[in-house]
Amino acid sequence: MPATKPDLPMDENGVCGACQNFMNRKEVDWDIRKKELEEILEKYKSKDRSNYDCVIPVSGGKDSTYQVIRMLEMGMNPLCVTATTDFLSDIGRENIENLKSLGVDYLEFSTNPVVRRRINKLALTEVGDISWPEHLTIFTLPIRVAVQFNVPLVVWGENSQNEYGGPAADAENNVLTRRWLEEFGGLLGLRVTDLVGQVGIKEEDLISYMYPSDEDLQRVGVTGIFLGHYVPWDGYTNALIAECHGMKTFGKTIEGSCVNYENLDNVHMGIHDYFKFLKFGFGRATDLACMHLRRGRLSRADAMKIVQMHDGKFPWSYLDVSLEEIMAHIDMTVDEFVAVCDRFTNKKIFECDAKGNLKKDEKGNLTKINYDNE
Repeated sequence: MPATKPDLPMDENGVCGACQNFMNRKEVDWDIRKKELEEILEKYKSKDRSNYDCVIPVSGGKDSTYQVIRMLEMGMNPLCVTATTDFLSDIGRENIENLKSLGVDYLEFSTNPVVRRRINKLALTEVGDISWPEHLTIFTLPIRVAVQFNVPLVVWGENSQNEYGGPAADAENNVLTRRWLEEFGGLLGLRVTDLVGQVGIKEEDLISYMYPSDEDLQRVGVTGIFLGHYVPWDGYTNALIAECHGMKTFGKTIEGSCVNYENLDNVHMGIHDYFKFLKFGFGRATDLACMHLRRGRLSRADAMKIVQMHDGKFPWSYLDVSLEEIMAHIDMTVDEFVAVCDRFTNKKIFECDAKGNLKKDEKGNLTKINYDNE
């Protein structure tokens, strides 16, 4: 993991917070954690069975399918909630239908697609994140549903600050709070209220993007737990279990990634991951290689080779959907997209010519100055 990753603490030996957190798992008594989970679930179960026991935010992917499987095994009656993705893929729809077939009540909340596409384009050009609206609504909408249906418990998957590294206080946080959303929910300094008045967006267009009030949260007693705090979390294991329960994977390595089993629902994810590469010098392949390396499935040498093969390639397609089609979805040309890419690229970590222009190969790919991440 390169030192250019934001909020990545290093100890005196140069070991990052994500690796420290993973090594600390060896000290965890998972039997005790499971008992704690059982006690929490029993506390929040609907005593007269007149309501749902919990809300589970789901996409139909490996992790949310795994969450549903585990909660059903533990006797919970969940309401599964999908905040619709920016550009749902065909395989994403198939996996949503598969998740429903596990035997759950399911609610899919679709935000206004006209407004959504405007926000996609605005967020891409303003903060370099085409997926900003999705990363917000996956946190706001399940909480709004929990308030609406008077279901206090929300069961999330992993705490990303623990898996990928982050401030120590939040790495140990197993309850989703308003502060967690505001700091780590992907807002990137862009507030929902900042959208009002831009590209024809009105305040009433943004209801689903707003977090519930403190009064509503307190009235229902909404709280959240991270399942990854109570069971050893591993995306690959989750994928294997989900596949055995009908989830489909992609037929080949996903563009910009090094696996075929994650980020299958949103066609915009290739662009999202590419901008992470432009800003910080690493993308999805690095994240995944690091996770497999920590678990002993890859050597560092092999991980570095995989990263150089797959990380940060210009996103001409994602899940076999062309960049032209993806850009047409938000009324932008490929040339306009390239100009936005160049504006957000950190030239300190990529090769430039004598005039300071980014060097690109015939496919538009950049070259990092240092691939060793040291």
